[in-house]
Amino acid sequence: MNDHRRHHPALVLFKVGKLIRNSIFIILILFVFQADNDGPLLVYGRYAFLLFFVWSIVSAILKWLTSTYALDDQRFYLRRGIFSKIDQSIPFSKVQNINRHTSFFHRVLGLTSIRFETGIAGEDATVNFEVATKKEAARLESAVQEHKESLDTEPDTATVAEDGSETEYVPSPRKQPEQRVIHFQPTRRDLLKASMTSFSFLLLIPLIASLYYNVSEFISLEERLDGISASLLGSPWIIASAVAVIIAASFTFGIIHTFIKYGKYEISSDSERVYIKKGVVSEASFSIAKERVQAVEITQSFSKRVLGLAEVKLISAGSLAMGAEDLNISSLYPFLPKQKAYALVAELLPGYQIQEDMQRLPRRALWLRMLKPSWLWLFATAALFYFKPNFLGIVDTWWIASILLLIVIFASRILDFLHTRYLLNDELIQLKDGGFTSTLFVTKREKIVEVEITQNRIQRAFGLSSLKTVTRARPIHTSYLEDVPDALTGTFRLWYRGRTREIKLDASN
Repeated sequence: MNDHRRHHPALVLFKVGKLIRNSIFIILILFVFQADNDGPLLVYGRYAFLLFFVWSIVSAILKWLTSTYALDDQRFYLRRGIFSKIDQSIPFSKVQNINRHTSFFHRVLGLTSIRFETGIAGEDATVNFEVATKKEAARLESAVQEHKESLDTEPDTATVAEDGSETEYVPSPRKQPEQRVIHFQPTRRDLLKASMTSFSFLLLIPLIASLYYNVSEFISLEERLDGISASLLGSPWIIASAVAVIIAASFTFGIIHTFIKYGKYEISSDSERVYIKKGVVSEASFSIAKERVQAVEITQSFSKRVLGLAEVKLISAGSLAMGAEDLNISSLYPFLPKQKAYALVAELLPGYQIQEDMQRLPRRALWLRMLKPSWLWLFATAALFYFKPNFLGIVDTWWIASILLLIVIFASRILDFLHTRYLLNDELIQLKDGGFTSTLFVTKREKIVEVEITQNRIQRAFGLSSLKTVTRARPIHTSYLEDVPDALTGTFRLWYRGRTREIKLDASN
């Protein structure tokens, strides 16, 4: 085992930077906008904040001094604690996903962060190095990868002499690193589609409105803008030009935002792992062993369905997020063409061959769904009748809103019936449902850890049932399929019993 070493000293700098970032609004109020206010609340507030700020810096330094790590060829050894020491030992074999994230400030300092996700529950689930040199991150990742490769290689062979006196050990050759195959890189046309589908061009207006609201709380902007707005609103040409400028700026902002987020997106793989890289200013990378993929989920929102796009997500037993940085790294790419998404899944995971020819629900399932009462509509109608709001001066608007809500609910049920399909294919199961947003769930029989078949009285009268499957993930992933014919439940029982041939049972239990 290597000697225990501390984390990179820049970790303290990053902690202080996060503290300032999270406290910037309080700093502006206490020391900028209200700097001349000598009220007792603000004066004591400044002292309290300074004490909190100093203690946070001291705490960050103490945690850095008392937190160490080491590793050998099998596991991580972690030690932390200021007043009481906590020692952890996490085997490399438990590591399921490896995430890297290089923010803008990481890049400025030539550093990165790396996180090893495990299937362990609780505090031991993650081995996180928030700040590390790229060389050290590569060393840590290499140690984990070499251990996993050593488990897959055959043991050393031995040759025994004829007299049985000597034995020669011949080590198995070290596995050479494979060349990664790049499966997808977005083109400019893909990025343009992504900016339209993600509606990122709409982010500029609420951003400006929020900035205006926060500034106007401390600086009176209304009086200064009244005269300007009066002169601008007096000319229709100026109004039209202003609207055109806002629209152009919004679309430009959306395209730039999408390019920064997905401009260097890359999906690649080798025979064992899937690799995803993303980000222009802030880079992130993710890798997952193919055998760790529990299921595949393909989602289409209404706008993506119109453009023929889909989002593919990998469901794993380990967490695929990057902590506070919500990078959505589990998604292969949120704006893939539908056929490309299906082909990409087959390329990355040959065991997941998605078929589009799936079984539909019987028509009696539609009648059952249309006859079900909608509690949302009943409560909303009662609230509208009680308050009776008037919109745009129209009398008795409440019943119009109630009818519109009922139409939306029935439309969602009809779309859900049309989208709901299923397929049992050898070792795979495909379940699709959803109204305005449809979701296709694909997993292997061996990955399903629990199933449940239910039937209420109304379903029994129609010869229908409900099916639930539970797949091991974090959190546990549950899929539902409502109003399937009873014939499917019998077939599903026989299909699921075949799981005993694909898994190893513990004979000691």
